[in-house]
Amino acid sequence: MVFSSLIFLFLYFTFTLTVYYILPRSARNPFLFIVSLVFYGYGEPTLILLMLFSVAVNFVFGLQLEKHREHRKTARTLLVLNVVFNLFLLGFFKYCAFFVDTVKLLPGLDGLQTPAIPLPIGISFYTFQTMSYIVDVYRGKCRAQRNFVLLGTYVALFPQLIAGPIVRYVDVEEQLGHRRESFALFNNGTKLFLVGLAKKVLIANPMGALWEVLKPAGDNGILGAWIGIIAFTLQIYFDFSGYSDMARGLGNMFGFSFVKNFDFPYISKSITEFWRRWHMSLGTWFREYVYIPLGGNRCRVPRHIFNLLVVWFLTGMWHGASWNFILWGLYFGVLLIAEKYWLHRLLQKLPAFVSHVYALFFIVLGWVLFDFTDLQAMWAYLGSMFTLSNGVIGAEAAAYALSYLPLMLVAAVLCAPFARRVFLRVTSMRFGWVLEAATTVVVLLLCTAALVGDSYNAFLYFRF
Repeated sequence: MVFSSLIFLFLYFTFTLTVYYILPRSARNPFLFIVSLVFYGYGEPTLILLMLFSVAVNFVFGLQLEKHREHRKTARTLLVLNVVFNLFLLGFFKYCAFFVDTVKLLPGLDGLQTPAIPLPIGISFYTFQTMSYIVDVYRGKCRAQRNFVLLGTYVALFPQLIAGPIVRYVDVEEQLGHRRESFALFNNGTKLFLVGLAKKVLIANPMGALWEVLKPAGDNGILGAWIGIIAFTLQIYFDFSGYSDMARGLGNMFGFSFVKNFDFPYISKSITEFWRRWHMSLGTWFREYVYIPLGGNRCRVPRHIFNLLVVWFLTGMWHGASWNFILWGLYFGVLLIAEKYWLHRLLQKLPAFVSHVYALFFIVLGWVLFDFTDLQAMWAYLGSMFTLSNGVIGAEAAAYALSYLPLMLVAAVLCAPFARRVFLRVTSMRFGWVLEAATTVVVLLLCTAALVGDSYNAFLYFRF
């Protein structure tokens, strides 16, 4: 089930929200836990058992870690065992087939059978959340949760379950048991959700449809190739940031405050700035639980470079069990190292516009690496972006580009905070609430109409 679906909007969510506020406060967390499991198991109920198993094991480990926290050797052993368990769970379901396919490249092993293991939706997200919980219990940053339902609610909570943001337990520990819903928080959540829904349905879906047409490297020409990958650049931002906005908005409606996950990343003037603005919760997780434990930047240059490469190798691996994701992660790792040690002074001297173009150029190239799991098709598409062998632009590509151009221009404007600032200023005026209410109704109607007639409603991060 996805947020941008009629079943979710008018059945699941309506029912859940209504019953949640009817129930007494003591019953709200158990109710959220149950409906979140239903949300997760929609279409594949057996996945619920895997999640409950993960929650149960981490629940026991958390209690044992707190019990033996003063005995450092025992606590460290428990921590290692828990990390091994969580990584094994993630590795078995997400990377087993990839590992076998890689081994099959070795001489004499090409006859191995690749296991057909289905990938549980959202396992990368909820595994990272359970690991952050255990590590923070070990570090003494939070108490072990003694209520299984509360820990289960944290892990399974449907707004952020499928695609984040990655919510650390320490950030919501107090909210789990003592949150207070309010009209102001609910109102903010409604607006956030509708913004995210509009991003997904009205912008990301059409951009995805355009990318599907222009993605095959053929006679689209060099300009058609660039238009195609720019469409994907817009799609993945509005798709993922839209889902994150919807998740945060839903969280607000139920009394939770989740961390911000995107901060207009395409206005960045460097790759370093881009990764401070893109998927911020993932960056925070890797910084807190991988980069700093490795030594961070408080070490010699060779060690620091090693730390960065490890983090970005793992970042690529986290996104998917395919070589293109590893290549994508290391690509950004190398760019960040180059900026850290060689390019940062030059970038500071360049005009802002030039720095912006530089950052966008390498960001867009990175999305080619990200989207093509077929490396041969990836190189072919990259080649089409820099050669005139297929002409400037094909007739079909030109027709599609012209029909989608107005939406692409609107999307490009919305990638910057200017439009948001203007809207907030207007709605803060005396009768601004009228415009805000009218906009809310129009957006909901447009999104509903689009969902009724739209055949393209894929969500990119479901595969992670």
